[in-house]
Amino acid sequence: MSAPTAPLSRRKVLIGLGLGNAIEWYDWGVYAAYSVFFASQFFHSGSTGSDLLKTLAVFAIGFVARPIGGMFFGWMADRVGRKPVMTLSIGMSAGSCFVLTLCPTADQVGLLAPTILVLARLAQGLAHGGELPSVQTYLAEIAPPERRGLWSSVIYVSGGIGTLFSMALGAALSALLSPEQMASFGWRIPFVLGGFLGLYALVLRKKFTETDIFKAAANAEPAEKKARPKQSTLRMLRANIKPMLWVVGINVGGTIVYYVWAINAPTFAISQRHTDPTGAMLAGAAATALYIVAMPFWGMLSDRIGRRRLLLIVWPVYLVLFYPLNMLIQGEVWQLFVAMSIGVVLNGVLNAIGPAITAELFPTGIRALGLAVPYALTVGLFGGTAPYIQTYLSELDMSGWFNIYAIALGVITLITFWLLPETKGMKLGDEKQNAPQNTATQ
Repeated sequence: MSAPTAPLSRRKVLIGLGLGNAIEWYDWGVYAAYSVFFASQFFHSGSTGSDLLKTLAVFAIGFVARPIGGMFFGWMADRVGRKPVMTLSIGMSAGSCFVLTLCPTADQVGLLAPTILVLARLAQGLAHGGELPSVQTYLAEIAPPERRGLWSSVIYVSGGIGTLFSMALGAALSALLSPEQMASFGWRIPFVLGGFLGLYALVLRKKFTETDIFKAAANAEPAEKKARPKQSTLRMLRANIKPMLWVVGINVGGTIVYYVWAINAPTFAISQRHTDPTGAMLAGAAATALYIVAMPFWGMLSDRIGRRRLLLIVWPVYLVLFYPLNMLIQGEVWQLFVAMSIGVVLNGVLNAIGPAITAELFPTGIRALGLAVPYALTVGLFGGTAPYIQTYLSELDMSGWFNIYAIALGVITLITFWLLPETKGMKLGDEKQNAPQNTATQ
């Protein structure tokens, strides 16, 4: 199968995919990581902790839009193509970044300030709900089957780079600017950078061509269409309930541990364990760099020994270490670095190969939507609320309950791994002949 290289080379296609996805995760991570600096700019409760909780609640509100964005953009990706959706989603993300950059404070416009904040977060949620499923599907469909695990790691490698950039920028800004300057204008700098980078990704994506697999399905010969009548979207979703439930099971535990370690750990360490802000940002950046390096390794290993087998080896170790790692963070920078490094590297096994697994579970006509609906609902319900629940329980001196909650969801994900079929090396585009065989009892 030839990859869509014209008018862009394959390298530029991967850059466009990765950069756009990096900007999405950068935007998402910037809000969570910098919320400790701008919370009191939008909320005046008289308590720093209360202001932060309200700001994190707005972070969670952004996830409400993700299922809507996932359903709408997923449907579009399966009907009109992967490329138009990827172009629209990055454009919305860049636009919301500029809105956040220019958003006035509560001192200037009163209640209008948090209202604009909420609307910008909802726009980001819609964009992110459509971005990930369409990019995952596009990448899976252009990747060689025998290297799809490695190629799929581009999704979270680029996301990790976006997160790393936000953390490194945060460390630089907190070192160069005083806390007062960070609260006044410093927190706006990451958003304006994200907006301009998003515009560059938009330019690249407009030059993409559609995947061969999607074009082949869309341009099927009349005889083939007659032999295989076109099904309604609802009927196709019903026919793929089992893989959709697998997506829920995979992400119910995977999303909460991702947001705990890759996104919220520095903010949690600063606000709840009183870690030095500059040191916390540097520790987070260093841990994220290890995460980025680890994911291509996980992807290559899954192409060699299988997706399911790798997950069943690594994930139980992660669950056993989750509580001790969380308890290790007690205010010292080195504690945050060690805990976060182990957490993100182990979590990286799922992030690296997850896009390959989910793409391999669905047929072409429902691949984007079949992933988007359960993924967005699960991430919105569990991932979006994770920072708030963790901070709230910590404020009540009940951190242990959050660990129990996260581990319980992780066990559900482990059970899902056991039930998954092995899809390594599966060819996409001819799902009937290449249906994966369930190896749960093998």
